[in-house]
Amino acid sequence: MPAPDPLPIHHVLPELLAVLERHGTAVLTAPPGTGKTTVAPLALAEAGMRVLVAEPRRLAVRAAARRMGVSYTIRGERHTGANPMVEVVTTGVLLQRLQRDQELAGVDVVMLDECHERHLDADTALAFLLDVRDTLRPDLRLIATSATADAGPWSRLVSGPVVTATGAAYPVETVWAPPPRPVAPPHGLRVDPALLSHVASVVRRALAEGDGDVLCFLPGVGEIARVAAALSDVPEILQVHGQAPAHVQDAVLSAGPARRVVLATSVAESSLTVPGVRVVVDSGLAREPRTDHARGLGSLTTVRVSKAAAAQRAGRAGREAPGTVYRCWTAADHERLADHPRPEIVLADLTGFALQAACWGDTDASGLALLDPPPPAAMAAATRTLAELGALGPDSRATDRGRRMALAGVHPRLARALLDLGPRAADVVALLSEQLPRDAGDDLVEVWRTARRGGSGFAARWRQEAQRLRRAAGPAGAEIEQDVLAGMAVALAFPERVARRRGGGYLMASGTRAQIPEGSRLQTAEWLAIAVADRPTGSASARIRQAVAIDEDIARLAHPTTTEDEVEWRVPPGERRGDVSARRVERMGAIELSSTPLKDADVREAILYGLRTEEVLTWTKQAKDLRDRLAFCHRAIGAPWPSMDALIDLADQWLEPELSRARHRADLERLDVAQALKRLIPWSERLEKAAPERIHVPSGSHVKIDYSGEQPVLAVKLQELFGWQETPEIAGVPVLVHLLSPAGRPVAVTADLASFWRDGYRSVRAELRGRYPKHPWPEDPLTAVPTHRTRR
Repeated sequence: MPAPDPLPIHHVLPELLAVLERHGTAVLTAPPGTGKTTVAPLALAEAGMRVLVAEPRRLAVRAAARRMGVSYTIRGERHTGANPMVEVVTTGVLLQRLQRDQELAGVDVVMLDECHERHLDADTALAFLLDVRDTLRPDLRLIATSATADAGPWSRLVSGPVVTATGAAYPVETVWAPPPRPVAPPHGLRVDPALLSHVASVVRRALAEGDGDVLCFLPGVGEIARVAAALSDVPEILQVHGQAPAHVQDAVLSAGPARRVVLATSVAESSLTVPGVRVVVDSGLAREPRTDHARGLGSLTTVRVSKAAAAQRAGRAGREAPGTVYRCWTAADHERLADHPRPEIVLADLTGFALQAACWGDTDASGLALLDPPPPAAMAAATRTLAELGALGPDSRATDRGRRMALAGVHPRLARALLDLGPRAADVVALLSEQLPRDAGDDLVEVWRTARRGGSGFAARWRQEAQRLRRAAGPAGAEIEQDVLAGMAVALAFPERVARRRGGGYLMASGTRAQIPEGSRLQTAEWLAIAVADRPTGSASARIRQAVAIDEDIARLAHPTTTEDEVEWRVPPGERRGDVSARRVERMGAIELSSTPLKDADVREAILYGLRTEEVLTWTKQAKDLRDRLAFCHRAIGAPWPSMDALIDLADQWLEPELSRARHRADLERLDVAQALKRLIPWSERLEKAAPERIHVPSGSHVKIDYSGEQPVLAVKLQELFGWQETPEIAGVPVLVHLLSPAGRPVAVTADLASFWRDGYRSVRAELRGRYPKHPWPEDPLTAVPTHRTRR
């Protein structure tokens, strides 16, 4: 089979140059390996244009610049190449340049690479560049590149034609290699160890069945380390991710003398070329950001890869020769995957984006050309945070302080700490701006000490970033002890995460509960400044990842306090019964700092709340009976008899003056409810007439009526009603008669006495007269003498 053109981008370069000449914008689509990242910029440079290439990842920036022999700039690092016409930068660096110089003086073409990955910085930079073309630099040419063929939305967004390079890839055979037994789906950051063991076994299978290097895609650094440990006998394993050391990055970009296994995150999907790969093993998992805007917590979560991403990964096996992709799932599962990954703008914390937009002059980003608008709730949370940090003024426009934050090159929260504390905070801010090593402990000060000792790739990157931040921070201030400085920096960056010990964990100022790992050196601290925390799916408490022990003074420095009079019906933690609480409380968000009793507070609303939510009043039998009689009157007669369904709403009518004098639960419990209820009897009515407490029966007894049901109930011994044919009524409602045996047990229930004497009495008499011979059981109950005694 003849080898395809290794650089098919050459075939479309004339078309690309012509489109740029006519329209000024273009969308360049080409599969990975076609040369779009490296050949197109050099061709534009040869045509006399100065080209700025923006990549979403630092690793891709170095790789592209190295391949082209041009300059590159990433955060804290700049390299000058042999060709001065092309420069490669991260999209983050591009955003900073645009904020400093919107016209991008000296740049003729900007190429935004890998737009299909939908990184937030890339989307933002594209929107800014389109605005620049519309208002300041119509001569600025713009290319958006994508490794996928779905270019219609991009073409409409940039108002430019699509230029397509095709035919670079060799055929790739798909092998479905699901685990032999079901594995647990990913949950948060957790991946079933059984799946990782299976991935390792599939890598071994791929080594045995094919030739060339094996590229294995895994969701994160932790999973890469676990699979690498399971393959410890493989001669050469490279672990590739965004924080990989420089020597690993260099090694992966060059073909090795022997077969290699490259374990990589999504960084190798499209923006990084790994030579020598003939086989891809795909775990089928990726990481996405998640943001809890209500709690101000962000985290990564493990998700199923999309069909588009799976296609990108598989394509890596066919770059140089026919290849194979082993997918660790079934063909049926593949059909259920999402078509595309979700864009970062709908998932991530938008604080940095909102600040960029505000500094650009578009406070709510409504005027920016974006494929997907920012979610309103996430945008609202971001603008609130920026206002609290002093980055936005009352008019929601960026302040001078906010513009300085945007140019610091770190998250606005970290920029706040850097601006407030100066260069002395650079070490801590640099620590928080990098992804910490997987084995970093939860004590951030100890992580800092380890980084200062050096000896690791992370320590080298941290030192470089700290130097950059010191230059950006301005004049130095007084020296501060290391522990104190770390605590101040974290508390200023994340004031809502200042936390105080409460129960078995901590309570953040935001109101979120948090737990520290067992055995942590920090678990005895009274106060913490929490730098990194996440909330596992389904958990009510956050999980503290990194924090610093602080004191109350530092907490007060970072988070404003409020003092207010608090009068409420309060149920203490662990209790079921509440009581009136009248206090002057000083708080730091949700954290209570101190309280003093209020002696003369108006507690009426608190008392009423307690009455509505708890059984506070002492309902004696007498009180319940009276309430039932009043309720019957309301049902049977209506006005002016009041309803008993919402007694607390009538408190002014029946609980005064006791209600005005009550200060605590005990005052309510002592209240004479029966006496108070009598105040609800309408002045024009007589309760004894409307709903008599007792009824006079033929035996001469006065029997109490039960009003607790829908119908009044008269429970009386059968012998006391001899001769009584007419069923009594109360307020027009027939009384339900419960006829009792001599022992007081019901033998019949009727609302029609005449019918009972005629039809039911005989069977009752036959059943009971032998059991109760001392009591009268006449054949004719209508002529018998009623009695509550036995026969003489």
